[in-house]
Amino acid sequence: MVNSTFITTIYVNPVQGNDANAGSRSSPFKSLTRALKAAKTPAVIQLAPGNYNAANGEVFPIVISGGVKVVGNEANKGAGIVISGNGVYQSPSFAAQNVTLLLQGDASLLGVTVTNPIAKGTGVWIESATANVGNNTLINCGREGIFISGNAKPAIVDNMFRQNAASGLMMVRHSKAEVLRNVFQKNPLGIAISDFSAPLVANNTISDNRSAIALSRNARPVLRHNLITNNTQGGMLVNGDAIPDMGNNQDAAGNIFRDNGEFDVQNATSQQLVSVGNQLNPTQVKGKVDFIAVLEDHPRIISGSGSIFSDLAGHWAADFVEALVSRGAISGFPDGTFAPDAPINRAQYAAIIAQTFQLPTINPGVKFTDVNPKFWAASAINKAAAMGFISGFPDGTFRPGQNLTKVQAIVSVVNGLKLTGGNSHVLNLYRDRAQIPSYATNAVAIATQKLLIVNYPQNEQLEPMRDITRAEVAALIYQALVASSQEQAIASPYLVSPDVEMPSFTDITGHWAELFIRGLASMNLTHGFADGTYQPDKPMTRAQYAALVAVAFNPTPKRPASEFTDVARNFWAYPALQIAASGGFVSGFGDGTFRPDQNVQRLQVIVSLVNGLALSTSDNNALLTYTDSQTIPDYARKAVATATKQRIIVSYPDPKQLVPTREATRAEVAAMVYQALVAIQRTSSINSPYIVSTVSN
Repeated sequence: MVNSTFITTIYVNPVQGNDANAGSRSSPFKSLTRALKAAKTPAVIQLAPGNYNAANGEVFPIVISGGVKVVGNEANKGAGIVISGNGVYQSPSFAAQNVTLLLQGDASLLGVTVTNPIAKGTGVWIESATANVGNNTLINCGREGIFISGNAKPAIVDNMFRQNAASGLMMVRHSKAEVLRNVFQKNPLGIAISDFSAPLVANNTISDNRSAIALSRNARPVLRHNLITNNTQGGMLVNGDAIPDMGNNQDAAGNIFRDNGEFDVQNATSQQLVSVGNQLNPTQVKGKVDFIAVLEDHPRIISGSGSIFSDLAGHWAADFVEALVSRGAISGFPDGTFAPDAPINRAQYAAIIAQTFQLPTINPGVKFTDVNPKFWAASAINKAAAMGFISGFPDGTFRPGQNLTKVQAIVSVVNGLKLTGGNSHVLNLYRDRAQIPSYATNAVAIATQKLLIVNYPQNEQLEPMRDITRAEVAALIYQALVASSQEQAIASPYLVSPDVEMPSFTDITGHWAELFIRGLASMNLTHGFADGTYQPDKPMTRAQYAALVAVAFNPTPKRPASEFTDVARNFWAYPALQIAASGGFVSGFGDGTFRPDQNVQRLQVIVSLVNGLALSTSDNNALLTYTDSQTIPDYARKAVATATKQRIIVSYPDPKQLVPTREATRAEVAAMVYQALVAIQRTSSINSPYIVSTVSN
């Protein structure tokens, strides 16, 4: 028998809950303190929006033990889920401290806002633990947002540290944290590292603080690809015997220091520091710092040590521009400038395209009414149009003097190179994805997956409708050359890279359920076959369905697991059947069988998802206006109405028809499971004409 570990989920709602409740979804506790007392590890504690403070029953410091995950809303970094308070913790390494939360062992804190308003108060204290702190906001703490001590090795990832009285993050003793992709803003000190602490600090944005990073004593941090900018006093201050790892010939650091007040780096020690592959202004470096060039067989790194253009030194796109200049694809102006932040018009863009790419003609003989054959860019415009990179307007004009927008440039490159394979799921990377025109969504998705897009200053901000700059065009075209194996990659912190590679199946392109299938696959919840297919129109068996819901929802046991007479313990899906059955998603037949190889019906899927997720049932028969609603059995009408209300039902080709007794295909099951995840806010919504919302005759 395969043993399965069940993870209990406890629900807390400070507005509607009661600590005398059971802690279930429908009967939540009021306080996190009460939930932690009830938790038996491993456990997940799900927090609803509200204030978690002493007035609502919290006792501070709140101690989160190993094996416990406290989860709020990671998508918005805990906005509206505020844990605020303080209590005394006796630290083995620092005596009495006033803290809000103490994380022990491998505890996780995800998607909450933490504030400790008392003077010298700490938001989160981690002492010799391997905790995971992700997608939180640490704000208005009386001293620092997070304090890491002892032999701690936590992961501090994707958090926001703002307006804390002393520092955003403090690391001391022998701690070795991974500090990745966080934002530090408006703190007196962004990050402080002391004693023998040796963390990895990578891909963070540290801006608008008084000072970004301060090192003291024997600190040994490794700094990679951080953006350190607009700090009023300075970037990094190195004191005592501290030695930061700022790169070597085998591993260029790629940190960018820009627009800091008194210094980018100040080495106040007697030792010489080594900088390899960092963008630094030499006039902003104080003390002994040796700048070493990056070896040629490694990716280009912006060095900040000068440029062929007077206005490009230290610019984020310098390496992209200079690489294109070396190919003869782009040039500067007679006064020795490049004007990297100036817009580019359609004629100038066509000239760069024509010079960069030599592709077969697919649109020969294209002519534009407003492009005179004697116009300086006429031949370039004709060539770029013939290759398929650009086109004109319905009135036959090209409008060469009109500025090009960012999304137009992206669509142009994707079309010209005939790139395919876009998945709109990757557009969730962009905070402003709603601004992407509908005609361009697939092209932007393709460009994202092909690593063509470089966004400065924020990766997640696409700004599709803004005029594209000369620097951005250079970066986009250079990445297109990389994608077509004509150039080597340039390291840049502004290159947009999807967190996960979107799986691909050979038989779902253009299928009505493609986005649902890819969405589940990107979360590693569904898989295809060894031959690379998904077989979306093939029926799904009851055993396969149970395996899918078990991994997709990992339900908390609601009842004892059943032993089915026709399912041996060595059957491939036996553990999944136990999870799905005890979680309320599936059940057997009156004769004690499960019939694992029998195909599952659409109605069975719908009822299963409603029951398994314990969704509030709806008696609204007005929702049952399917053209075949008379075929819905009485026992299932509430479940169907509920699933309709929650937008779980997906019907292809006709959303007006339920066809409840038809065998469900793999595509239909994937679509409805995905919609169920949307209903419980586990993933983002997908636009599809086959999602049933309102049904009319």
